[in-house]
Amino acid sequence: MEKHSSKKKAVFIDRDGTLIEEVNYLHRVEELRFFDYTDEAVKSLKEQGFLVLVATNQSGIGKKFYTEADMHSVHEAIQNQLTEKIDAFYFCPHLPNAGCSCRKPNLGMIEKAMQEFDIDLENSWMIGDKNLDVELGNNAKIKTALVLTGYGEKHLKKFELKPTIIANTLIEAVNEILKN
Repeated sequence: MEKHSSKKKAVFIDRDGTLIEEVNYLHRVEELRFFDYTDEAVKSLKEQGFLVLVATNQSGIGKKFYTEADMHSVHEAIQNQLTEKIDAFYFCPHLPNAGCSCRKPNLGMIEKAMQEFDIDLENSWMIGDKNLDVELGNNAKIKTALVLTGYGEKHLKKFELKPTIIANTLIEAVNEILKN
């Protein structure tokens, strides 16, 4: 059998403001807030055979506002509250000006995911609430969705690259993706 047939389409989702509510430098599980549709959105994607992968810049680690362990506790809490689990969390702990390859819109997190999963990029998506998310998707040559939650409303007015779709929320973006 050809390797190609095992490829899976993926949806990379930004964490703060997209998957969960925006909490500036979220690092305490007590401050974790889900949108009421988060579980349904992840479940719908998984039921349609998508890998669900989180791609998140976490410069609060680089700024020493919190530790990597704090972030992992938040990710564990996210997994514990979802019916269907996230397949993997990818994060950049570096400062915005660190020049690393993993900070969005650089491809480091997507490249790491490609090493760990056999991803069908042609049928994959990036969903987020910032220009950086749209740029990341564009750099990876995948389709993009900008959601208006989190910073989305603000970024809508100033984005340089046009996303494939613009949706009010993650569940609306997921429903649009599943229609295609």
